[in-house]
Amino acid sequence: MYKRVLLKFSGEALKGNSNAIVDSNMMKGLASMIAQMKNEGTQVCIVIGAGNIWRGKIASDNGLDRVPADYMGMLGTVINAVTMSSVLKNINVPSLVTSAVPAIEGVTVTYSPEVADKAMNEGKVVFLAGGTGKPYFTTDTAATMRAIELNCDAILIGKNGVDGIYDDNPATNPNAKFISEITFNEIIKRNLQVMDISAIELVKDKDIDVRVFSMEDPTNFIRVAKGESLGTTCKKGE
Repeated sequence: MYKRVLLKFSGEALKGNSNAIVDSNMMKGLASMIAQMKNEGTQVCIVIGAGNIWRGKIASDNGLDRVPADYMGMLGTVINAVTMSSVLKNINVPSLVTSAVPAIEGVTVTYSPEVADKAMNEGKVVFLAGGTGKPYFTTDTAATMRAIELNCDAILIGKNGVDGIYDDNPATNPNAKFISEITFNEIIKRNLQVMDISAIELVKDKDIDVRVFSMEDPTNFIRVAKGESLGTTCKKGE
């Protein structure tokens, strides 16, 4: 169904159920999924958060200013991208780590739409690290911006502990109702916690689907990329 997708998952997802920064089994499972998706003809770019390394609460608890704290988070996404790229290399999947923060020679290259587009057309998995390169923006906004710049068909968001979007928090409200399809405008009107509102505002008029589903099984990414009705589909409309 989708020719080019942006995968987005949190840094915490790399931990799996372990207490380590990354879990080897989870990393191998994600790498295998990415390889299969690419081998089946889907071009892949990836945004990974940094919550396994650095969180805003750590900064606030230690009295750090927002700007340096945000840059630390951006560097955390670079670490996760380089880690995931290395795991892919071990199974012979070519990749490129691009970064919106200054490049590290021999490790990352500076992000540009042209560089990322060329790499994907050459069959490489492209990591989009460093957020937007500016403080005050989340990885939600970075993912949306990159998906628009790179003409992605969809943003696939793997979630921990939830299988899609509900009208209320299912963890606290057992009567919360699952939503299988919704428009971006409805998300904004109902203030549903899918992505940052600024990210939804960017994509609401674009022909880009946002798919939200559980990543407990990494192969769910493949199923969604093939067009299976899994999780929640968000799209433009009234």
